[in-house]
Amino acid sequence: MNSSKSPGLAGFGILKNTTCHTEKKISVFFSIIFMTVGILSNSLAIAILMKAYQRFRQKSKASFLLLASGLVVTDLFGHLINGAIAVFVYASDKDWIRFNQSNILCSVFGICMVFFGLCPLLLGSVMAVERCIGVTKPIFHSTKMTSKHVKMMLTMVCLFAVVIALLPILRFRAYQIQASRTWCFYKTEHVEDWEDRFYLLLFSCLGLLALAISFLCNAVTGVTLLRVKFKSQQRQGRSHHFEMIIQLLAIMCVSCICWSPFLVTMARIGINESRSKETCETILFALRMATWNQILDPWVYILLRKAVLRNLYKITRGCCGVPIINLHMLELSSIKNSLKVAAISESPVSSRQINLQPLSSPGQ
Repeated sequence: MNSSKSPGLAGFGILKNTTCHTEKKISVFFSIIFMTVGILSNSLAIAILMKAYQRFRQKSKASFLLLASGLVVTDLFGHLINGAIAVFVYASDKDWIRFNQSNILCSVFGICMVFFGLCPLLLGSVMAVERCIGVTKPIFHSTKMTSKHVKMMLTMVCLFAVVIALLPILRFRAYQIQASRTWCFYKTEHVEDWEDRFYLLLFSCLGLLALAISFLCNAVTGVTLLRVKFKSQQRQGRSHHFEMIIQLLAIMCVSCICWSPFLVTMARIGINESRSKETCETILFALRMATWNQILDPWVYILLRKAVLRNLYKITRGCCGVPIINLHMLELSSIKNSLKVAAISESPVSSRQINLQPLSSPGQ
């Protein structure tokens, strides 16, 4: 009998010959720490976002704040649900046969792992596309990217992730208990059936595609901001450009470093079939790396903002022994003013008018 098609027996065969042994105390410690830090950081990020959304509700920044809110809310529930199930599994001494007779808990755990893993990646790519459009096409962004459209995009992304997570259940393919006996996911051991390989490749390809789109759009956004900064000769958007470039670099680095090991590992297992040599320890380490991305998301998107950057600038200038002058240059202009600078720089008539204006003196 093919165990992948039998919901009542799926996953239990792996418990007979477990090749992955994890220290219970260390594993429980990691699970509790990851869950607690993730919940606290994402809760703080949600509070900051809600306050900022009330300020910029009718401005162009509202679309970014809505997408960021969707991201941190997804991360929050991911840590809350997945973390609670993981702690329960450890507290029950990983005795799946006792508390998972009908394989319901493993199926729920697997669905949550896929949904809360894929949804933030897709939302990150949507945020990158939104920022790219907002910087390169500010007029189109202000007229077409309304709050209603952003909410529709959030709904579509979540529904798409739900469909991908439910796909094995709809195809009567139960999620499998992994070799470490601490989590459930697609079948990763003795993968021989084409459908099992398809799920692994689908998840990894969608994740890698989301990372590629984010990298490309963020690169285009960063280059455009630098061009506007050096071309417009305007001071009003400099600090905003600095903030955006720092955030874009941090977003790209954190997402690629945290998610690439897990996505590449799943892709290798799906491609190499039963000849895959990925060990349980390797998969578990890659999973913990991916978990760190959800912890760092609110710190990158929300907490690395104007006040922090301004204070870091003051501390750096003070430590280097350079007097802090012209601090008004660091006062952050709104996104609306920055988009105006981008629109002016793209207009040939406005560019000629700007070039004819006399340069401001340093003291102004």
